[in-house]
Amino acid sequence: MTEIPPPPNQPVYLDNQATTRCDPRVLQAMLPFFSEHYGNPHSVEHAMGRTAEAAVEAARGEVAALVGAELREIIFTSGATEANNIAIKGAARFAAAMGNPRRRVITSASEHKCVLEAVADLAAEGFDPVVLPVRPDGLLDPETLRQALLTPTLLVSIMAVNNETGVIQDIAALAPIIKHAGALLHSDLAQAAGKIRLDVAGWELDLASISGHKIYGPKGVGALYLRRRPRVRLAPLFSGGGQERGLRSGTLPTPLIVGFGEAARLAGTEMTPDADRIGRLRADLLDRLRRDVPGLRVNGSVGARIAGNLNLTFPTATALDLMAALPDLCVSTGSACSSAAVEPSYVLRAMGLSDQQAQRSLRIGIGRFTSAAEIDYAAAALSAAHAACAAGHPVATQS
Repeated sequence: MTEIPPPPNQPVYLDNQATTRCDPRVLQAMLPFFSEHYGNPHSVEHAMGRTAEAAVEAARGEVAALVGAELREIIFTSGATEANNIAIKGAARFAAAMGNPRRRVITSASEHKCVLEAVADLAAEGFDPVVLPVRPDGLLDPETLRQALLTPTLLVSIMAVNNETGVIQDIAALAPIIKHAGALLHSDLAQAAGKIRLDVAGWELDLASISGHKIYGPKGVGALYLRRRPRVRLAPLFSGGGQERGLRSGTLPTPLIVGFGEAARLAGTEMTPDADRIGRLRADLLDRLRRDVPGLRVNGSVGARIAGNLNLTFPTATALDLMAALPDLCVSTGSACSSAAVEPSYVLRAMGLSDQQAQRSLRIGIGRFTSAAEIDYAAAALSAAHAACAAGHPVATQS
């Protein structure tokens, strides 16, 4: 029987691309707005409403600064999924209502599911969804994009950082191709914000989506960047009181927005030291796994990748077997789950991996609160579990 060392904490969390722990400083910033500062930010007729409004606008400024936008270009949403839908469907529907003849909407095969589904949904409204392949390194080939744009195109949606592989698309290089073709450019920045420097203006983005819980903020809040000059116009997805420039009606959740703003502020100031420390932890983990697990494969570009991500294909054991052997280690398969089965990752298959290779792949996400001791445990535990699974031996965790 192969024995796995005891974890330093219960559990060891290495799934920071799924979500992140809310930073204690973010929590402290939020708490007063759940209690004494509970005014409605839209009730500007009285002092408590104005206090809430001021807090919302201060947070809006922090989110704008994180991505290089103007304050008035940030629209608060419930998260990146809603922002992606508003951007893609809103742009398409507004253009159609204005008589724009362009119907092509382009995205890539490795996008987040909500982008792929939003683009696909537009087919029922007379649009032409086009899903481009990615290379084995996870990057979109510029020439493939250029050829697709030969047909007049309304919108292109390309994520900045992939949620499964951590691969960084070169948006700055792709943007001129898209702009030359006269199309709008949207980017899902959920995995990029707080990890790499963002410049929505310099990248020529028209629309972009951000999520609070990916940057050590609260769940349930995000933002849409909407360029003002030249102005980008969208049709709202639902009706209401006209909040957020008429694009996202409903009372704003002041505590969540305050937390999002504080998380954005911290991300902007601590991004470089965080990335340096996280990158060292990732390098240590990868070195040890490569030493102990011959034949281990890193999926996607190693150079064009955020510091905290490893997407690994193991030579023998399946991801599900490894996870079952390591109940105290929180990692993920990157698979899409249904009630009937766990399907191999569509992102990895888009990069050319077989179903069997995708089933042997794990996503590891290292974050701000990951310790060196946790990396020590993960390296030893994954190596031991793989050896045991490969040999067909039972695995035990020390008590």
